[in-house]
Amino acid sequence: MTPGGPYLGVCSWSLRPRSPRQLVKLLAKTGVGAVQLALKPFREGGWDPDDVGISARSGMTAFVGEDYSTLATIRATGGLRPDEHWSDNLVLANADAALAERLGLPLVSFHAGFVPEDPADPLRAVMVSRLSAVASAYTSRGIAVALETGQEDVATLAGFLDELTAHRAEADVGVNFDPANMLLYGMGDPVEALDRLAPHVRQVHVKDARASAVPGEWGDEVVVGTGQVDWPAFFDVIARRGLDVDLMIEREAGRHRVREIVAAREFVEPLAGSAWAAHPSG
Repeated sequence: MTPGGPYLGVCSWSLRPRSPRQLVKLLAKTGVGAVQLALKPFREGGWDPDDVGISARSGMTAFVGEDYSTLATIRATGGLRPDEHWSDNLVLANADAALAERLGLPLVSFHAGFVPEDPADPLRAVMVSRLSAVASAYTSRGIAVALETGQEDVATLAGFLDELTAHRAEADVGVNFDPANMLLYGMGDPVEALDRLAPHVRQVHVKDARASAVPGEWGDEVVVGTGQVDWPAFFDVIARRGLDVDLMIEREAGRHRVREIVAAREFVEPLAGSAWAAHPSG
């Protein structure tokens, strides 16, 4: 259960703010009062944590060298997988953990990188070890970690989480469930995946997409409610599985971000309200 929640919010990077104060102004236009904060602007852009006058519910870390140009480039560069960036990424994770603690964030999400499907692949053990080290940077400060979904199918991710728990039981690692990513990466049905991963879900990204008809190519992110996510079925799972977690609207495409985030809020508010009412948190 999310303390004081659950909340409907928005991802800060979706609004493309140039400062914390502009973020506050843009957030007010969306009609939501909570946010997931990208940590990079604080770490690299000179943002002052003391200027954040909003309800920040979680953070997001971006690792060194991540290139989302194509599925092939992000497979090669994403998360903790690249050897050449591992030492820098561990330093970055410790810096972001300290920043998240200063901001009072209980949860931080990020992409772990593509996990090999074969449990016997030596790289899989390497990624378990690296993720354990990164998770410890956060959990030592009382901050939970959530892996973004989509870069692997649900069976691979569930197995990987089990291996991580076996490797280090105290690692507080769950998932930030993004239904659109399952479609964008071509990794299966998001409703079935949410049901399978429900025990691990710490936060949900409200985002929609259409899968590509061409294997190996990106799908298309679209305004929430106009894509292939079956939102009524999705929220039925949230209600049935008792998921009292924050919902963060994410929009990474489109020219009219505020308008599209408002449309997403108006679309999901009744669905979320009904789902949460089915298992009141307090």
